[in-house]
Parts: sequence; C-alpha cells; structure tokens
Amino acid sequence: MELSLAALPLIALAGTAAGFINVVAGGGSLITLPVLIFLGMPPAMANGTNRIAQVGQNSMAVYRFRAKGFFPWREGIILGIAASAGALVGSRVAVDIEPGLFNRILAGVMVIVLILTLTGGKRPEGGAQEIKRWGALIPAFFLIGIYGGFIQAGVGFLIMGACSRLSSAGLVLTNALKVMVVFIYTFPALAMFVYFGQVDWVAGLVLAAGSTTGAWLGAQFSVSKGDRWIKLVLTVAVLAMAIRLFFF
Repeated sequence: MELSLAALPLIALAGTAAGFINVVAGGGSLITLPVLIFLGMPPAMANGTNRIAQVGQNSMAVYRFRAKGFFPWREGIILGIAASAGALVGSRVAVDIEPGLFNRILAGVMVIVLILTLTGGKRPEGGAQEIKRWGALIPAFFLIGIYGGFIQAGVGFLIMGACSRLSSAGLVLTNALKVMVVFIYTFPALAMFVYFGQVDWVAGLVLAAGSTTGAWLGAQFSVSKGDRWIKLVLTVAVLAMAIRLFFF
C-alpha cells in the first residue's frame, strides 16, 4: 500500500517529534508506529517502514560515539549478532501476525513503555566499563532481539536493564552498546520486512529525515525546563493512541 503525498508532511512531523522525544525522554516509536497505522498503512508495513528511521537514527548515534573516541566494537558486534538472530525470529512473526492482534499488542506495549519512560529517571554514572558474564548476556540479547524484531518500541529499556543487571556495565558503555546493537539487528529485521513486501520506502525515508532532524533539535536545545511539559504531552498522546488502537 502506498500512502498519498498529502500524508508525507504528517509523517515527517511524526518523525521529527519521535527524534526529539528519543533525545529528551525515549520511546519515539510510540509516536511513529501509531501515526503510520492511523494514516491507513497496514500494521506489518508500518512496523517494517519504521525500521528505516531506526537505521538512520542509530547510524548517527554510532557515528557520534565513534567520533568521541569511545566505542566497544568487539562487544557490540558479538551482542549485535546474538540480537540479530533473535530479530529474524521476531520480525518473521510480525510479518504474519493478524493486524487486529498486533494493534492490541502495540497498545499494551505503548502503555508499559510510557510508564518506564516516565518513571525511569536518570541512571547512575557508575559501573564497570567492560562487559562481564557473557554466558548470561548472549542469550539475553537473543531474546531482546526477538522483541526488537517484533515491535522495536521500548527495546532500549530492555538493553539498559540487561547490561546493568547482568553485567553491572556503566552508563557510557551501556548507551554505546545500545545504539550499536540496535543498528546491527535492524538490518536483518528490515530485510525480513523487505522480503515480504512490508516496507514503504518513500514514507520510510521521509520518516528517517524527520527523525534525524528531531534528534538534532533535541540535542541542540536545553529542554530541562520543558521536560515536564514534554512528558505530559507524550502521556496524553500515547494514551489516546493506545486507546484508539486497542478498542477501535
């Protein structure tokens, strides 16, 4: 299904909002996925199209970490491969799932991720700057990859939790691993959606452009005074879209 040209400005706006929210709070896919569905895109195609924006966002994040001279290539590749294996499983399920069921699952995930976004707070700076307990992390990232391949929204919380709980990794290392792992596993997930014809490339590229713009805006401006307002708007918008998805 191809969206009308009139829908592209709204997609760009949703991408910009998602990129900005990802910087100041997290959970940008809670905006982009429902918007694509409400514009008439089938849920599986909306899910696949959203991955193009994820490639753009995380490639920029990988570049920024690398430019700062801190990037755990070995650890990121190992955990990214584990997550990629899971992402193939999750995305394959997402391609075939019944649209109404996917919408209800998405609505439930939206509410859970919203709660985590609002209550997560800032994580401590301490912790080791090396990965430990590989035997626990590799299967954990395989499971995370299944979830990420299936729906993506909120996967950052799972990665942060796995690194801090299972490996006692510090915040810098965890953030670097997060963007690299998502960047790596998004490619096999996207390939699965492309293979089954579930990607709208025009909408996806517009979404990616908006998302990159929003992330740049979020990084450029101080939002500490507006943080509560942003979370309020995010809460109202996400709850309204979750209700719409679940009941209608």
